[in-house]
Order: sequence, then C-alpha cells, then structure tokens
Amino acid sequence: MKERDITFFRPLWRRVAVTVVCVVWAGLELRHGDQMWILITLGMSAYAIWMFFITFPKEGAAATPAVETKGDGDVPPQG
Repeated sequence: MKERDITFFRPLWRRVAVTVVCVVWAGLELRHGDQMWILITLGMSAYAIWMFFITFPKEGAAATPAVETKGDGDVPPQG
C-alpha cells in the first residue's frame, strides 16, 4: 500500500465500510449462485481483511521503515 492510501484509510470507519461492502456483495453473489463472482468477491473480502486489519500499520508506527545502506552502493566487490 502506498503512503497516500495508508493516509486515506487511517480512520477505522473507512476500512470497516470497504470491508463490509465487499462481504455484503459476496453474500449477494452467494445467494444468486454465480460462481465466478462468488470467487472474485470472496477474494476481495479476504484481501480487504488482510490489508486493513491484519497488516495495516499501527498509529504510532511508520508506514515504511527506513533502509540503512552501508558502503557506496549495492554492487558487491568484484574480485
């Protein structure tokens, strides 16, 4: 997720709303029995739960950790 996406989804109500919409849509597709859309919407629901509630950065944590580099680049010494 990009920094602007993390900033937009920081309020909990937005993450819950998007996830609820995905789950309700999956329920409607289950009721109607369209197998392709059932798989798509269940996948979207699972992805929303994973991204918004399991791996979403906490309030105090930085969105992306700083990378420390040592030496003068990524090129290993040639020998």
